[in-house]
Amino acid sequence: MKLRLGTYELFQQTRQLDDQVWWKMLRGLTTRNYPLVTRSFAEAYGIEKSAISERFIQASREKLKTLMERPLSELRLCAIVIDGTPFKGRQMIAAIGVTHDGKKTVLGLREGATENAAVVRELLEDLARRGLDFSTPRLYVLDGAKALSTAVKRHVGEAALIQRCQVHKRRNVLDHLPEEYQPGIERKMIAAYAMAGEGDARRALDQIHRELERINPSAARSLEEGLEETLTVHKLRMPEMLRKSLASTNIIESAFSVAEELCRRVKRWREGDHRERWAGSALLLAESKFRRVKGYREIPQLLSALANHGMKKGFASAAKTA
Repeated sequence: MKLRLGTYELFQQTRQLDDQVWWKMLRGLTTRNYPLVTRSFAEAYGIEKSAISERFIQASREKLKTLMERPLSELRLCAIVIDGTPFKGRQMIAAIGVTHDGKKTVLGLREGATENAAVVRELLEDLARRGLDFSTPRLYVLDGAKALSTAVKRHVGEAALIQRCQVHKRRNVLDHLPEEYQPGIERKMIAAYAMAGEGDARRALDQIHRELERINPSAARSLEEGLEETLTVHKLRMPEMLRKSLASTNIIESAFSVAEELCRRVKRWREGDHRERWAGSALLLAESKFRRVKGYREIPQLLSALANHGMKKGFASAAKTA
């Protein structure tokens, strides 16, 4: 006859209750009405508002710790998406990886006052400590910030194929224009980036650049800055569906939209890990609902292009073991 260990059982029950609190809170319930929902499974304690709050703090802290300590050495990634997003008065830098079979996984998170190269460098160094091999050629999809591109290039070197977000580029250009010009230029930029061939897309963008020089030189300079890196998915001759998926940082923006929805009930933000706990929890919740990237069946063509890049740059061994 096996004897149950009371202390162990109590510990297990406590962990299960904490997980229930975490999930229910993330589904949008407030601490005020949470006890009504938890009566069915909370038999001993933990249904007071203050207790529920403490349990959520502890549970979200554990979830964040698990996220930030995930081992990454076994992940086979073809692309890494990195983006900085304003979050409750701070800047959150997140990285999401795309595996060879098209699955998306949250790699890491960093909080900063601004989106600067130091914060991005710390994020990349942390990913390396957890086993991510940066010598393997991959596509790095970044927002329009120079800090991200600079940090990735310094840390990864020639193994990084940089794809600057086409959506961010479009927004940055439109921000310089009077409202009457914005719809027309936006349509033309969308059409240009939708073209399959690199040459066709480049010629269309060059024509837009000449038009912008007549309308607003600042907008023209905004388009010109980093323009080459917005066409990397075209240079790699990626099929249409996968090209659209990896031409922007929408993967991360969609995940952070979950965070915005979850956090709208939080009235007061405190110092410490408050924002990071909520952002990490929201990313984990979003991850649980992730689908494969659209066009994932076309990833072998991307891997072939990355392997060719590796051969040209001297990364033959890394490309073969990716």
